[in-house]
Amino acid sequence: MNADSVTPWFVAVGASGAAGLTDIKALLQALPPDLPAAVLIVLHRSWDHISHLREVLARDSNLPVVIPAQGERIKPGVVYIGEPADHLTLAARSFGENISDPARRYGNRTVDLLFHSVAVHGGHRIIAVVLSGSLDDGSRGLAAIHAAGGLTMVLTPDHQPIPGMPENAIAYDGPIDVIGSPYDIADAIEKAVRHQGL
Repeated sequence: MNADSVTPWFVAVGASGAAGLTDIKALLQALPPDLPAAVLIVLHRSWDHISHLREVLARDSNLPVVIPAQGERIKPGVVYIGEPADHLTLAARSFGENISDPARRYGNRTVDLLFHSVAVHGGHRIIAVVLSGSLDDGSRGLAAIHAAGGLTMVLTPDHQPIPGMPENAIAYDGPIDVIGSPYDIADAIEKAVRHQGL
């Protein structure tokens, strides 16, 4: 079988705010440099400031961090992020698609947007990860990943008075395959994509 015909692994990660950024950095530090999966990350952040997220994540990541061009083929062993108002999604045949959203139509639903696109176009080698954040973005998309046969992973909730993204994801719909720290999740991702099981 031609290697290009094999569907790659896609790991979609969603988080929000400063705590979410800390979790993403910890996850990227724990993932190995030869990870045979593409990592697609959405972090809720300010829309009206220049973003330095690529540079911030690149300092802690064992994998290269890039902002893909429209229609760029998504490749294993790379971390992909979007710009604040250009939302990263996965399109057919493993191409990245940036959805421009100057009117903020998607608001705080950008993690769901990514997860749904991976559920539709990622095949069966898909993993969705919900890290820290407020509200419930990611819950519906995580359920879509589960329904598509993918693995679902959620950060252990910190039991704040107001439920955040991890709590809402766990409570929303369907079982979660892994609940743990960023390091637990990184270990589970590596085992899954190397076919060692969870």
